[in-house]
Amino acid sequence: MKTLVIRNPARGNIVCPRVLLANNFWTRGKGLLGRKGLDESEGILLVPGSSIHMFGMKFAIDVVFLTKDHLVTDFVENIGPGKAHVARNNAGKPHSALEIAAGTISKCGVQIGDQLELEDVV
Repeated sequence: MKTLVIRNPARGNIVCPRVLLANNFWTRGKGLLGRKGLDESEGILLVPGSSIHMFGMKFAIDVVFLTKDHLVTDFVENIGPGKAHVARNNAGKPHSALEIAAGTISKCGVQIGDQLELEDVV
């Protein structure tokens, strides 16, 4: 799978340095299932993805929903196992879901309307 770094120029920080791109049926379907946790430097970007579920998960995560142009349209913090969330259309139509370690949104100061940058890791 392709690996990305996600930056937030509006806040001057890196949201997540190692994000796996899940952009096909198999990688999106597997997502983070089967894992026991998520390191704060790891994440997964589900494309497309305007909703998520935590059925079968063993740990909580933060989720940032992005438009096709990577504008933050919605987010949910510390969503735990057994829960689900459908992205709201706050700043544009949700297109992808960035799943990151719980606490990252607060730590990085991500806000609705922020324009994130996605870069390939080489």
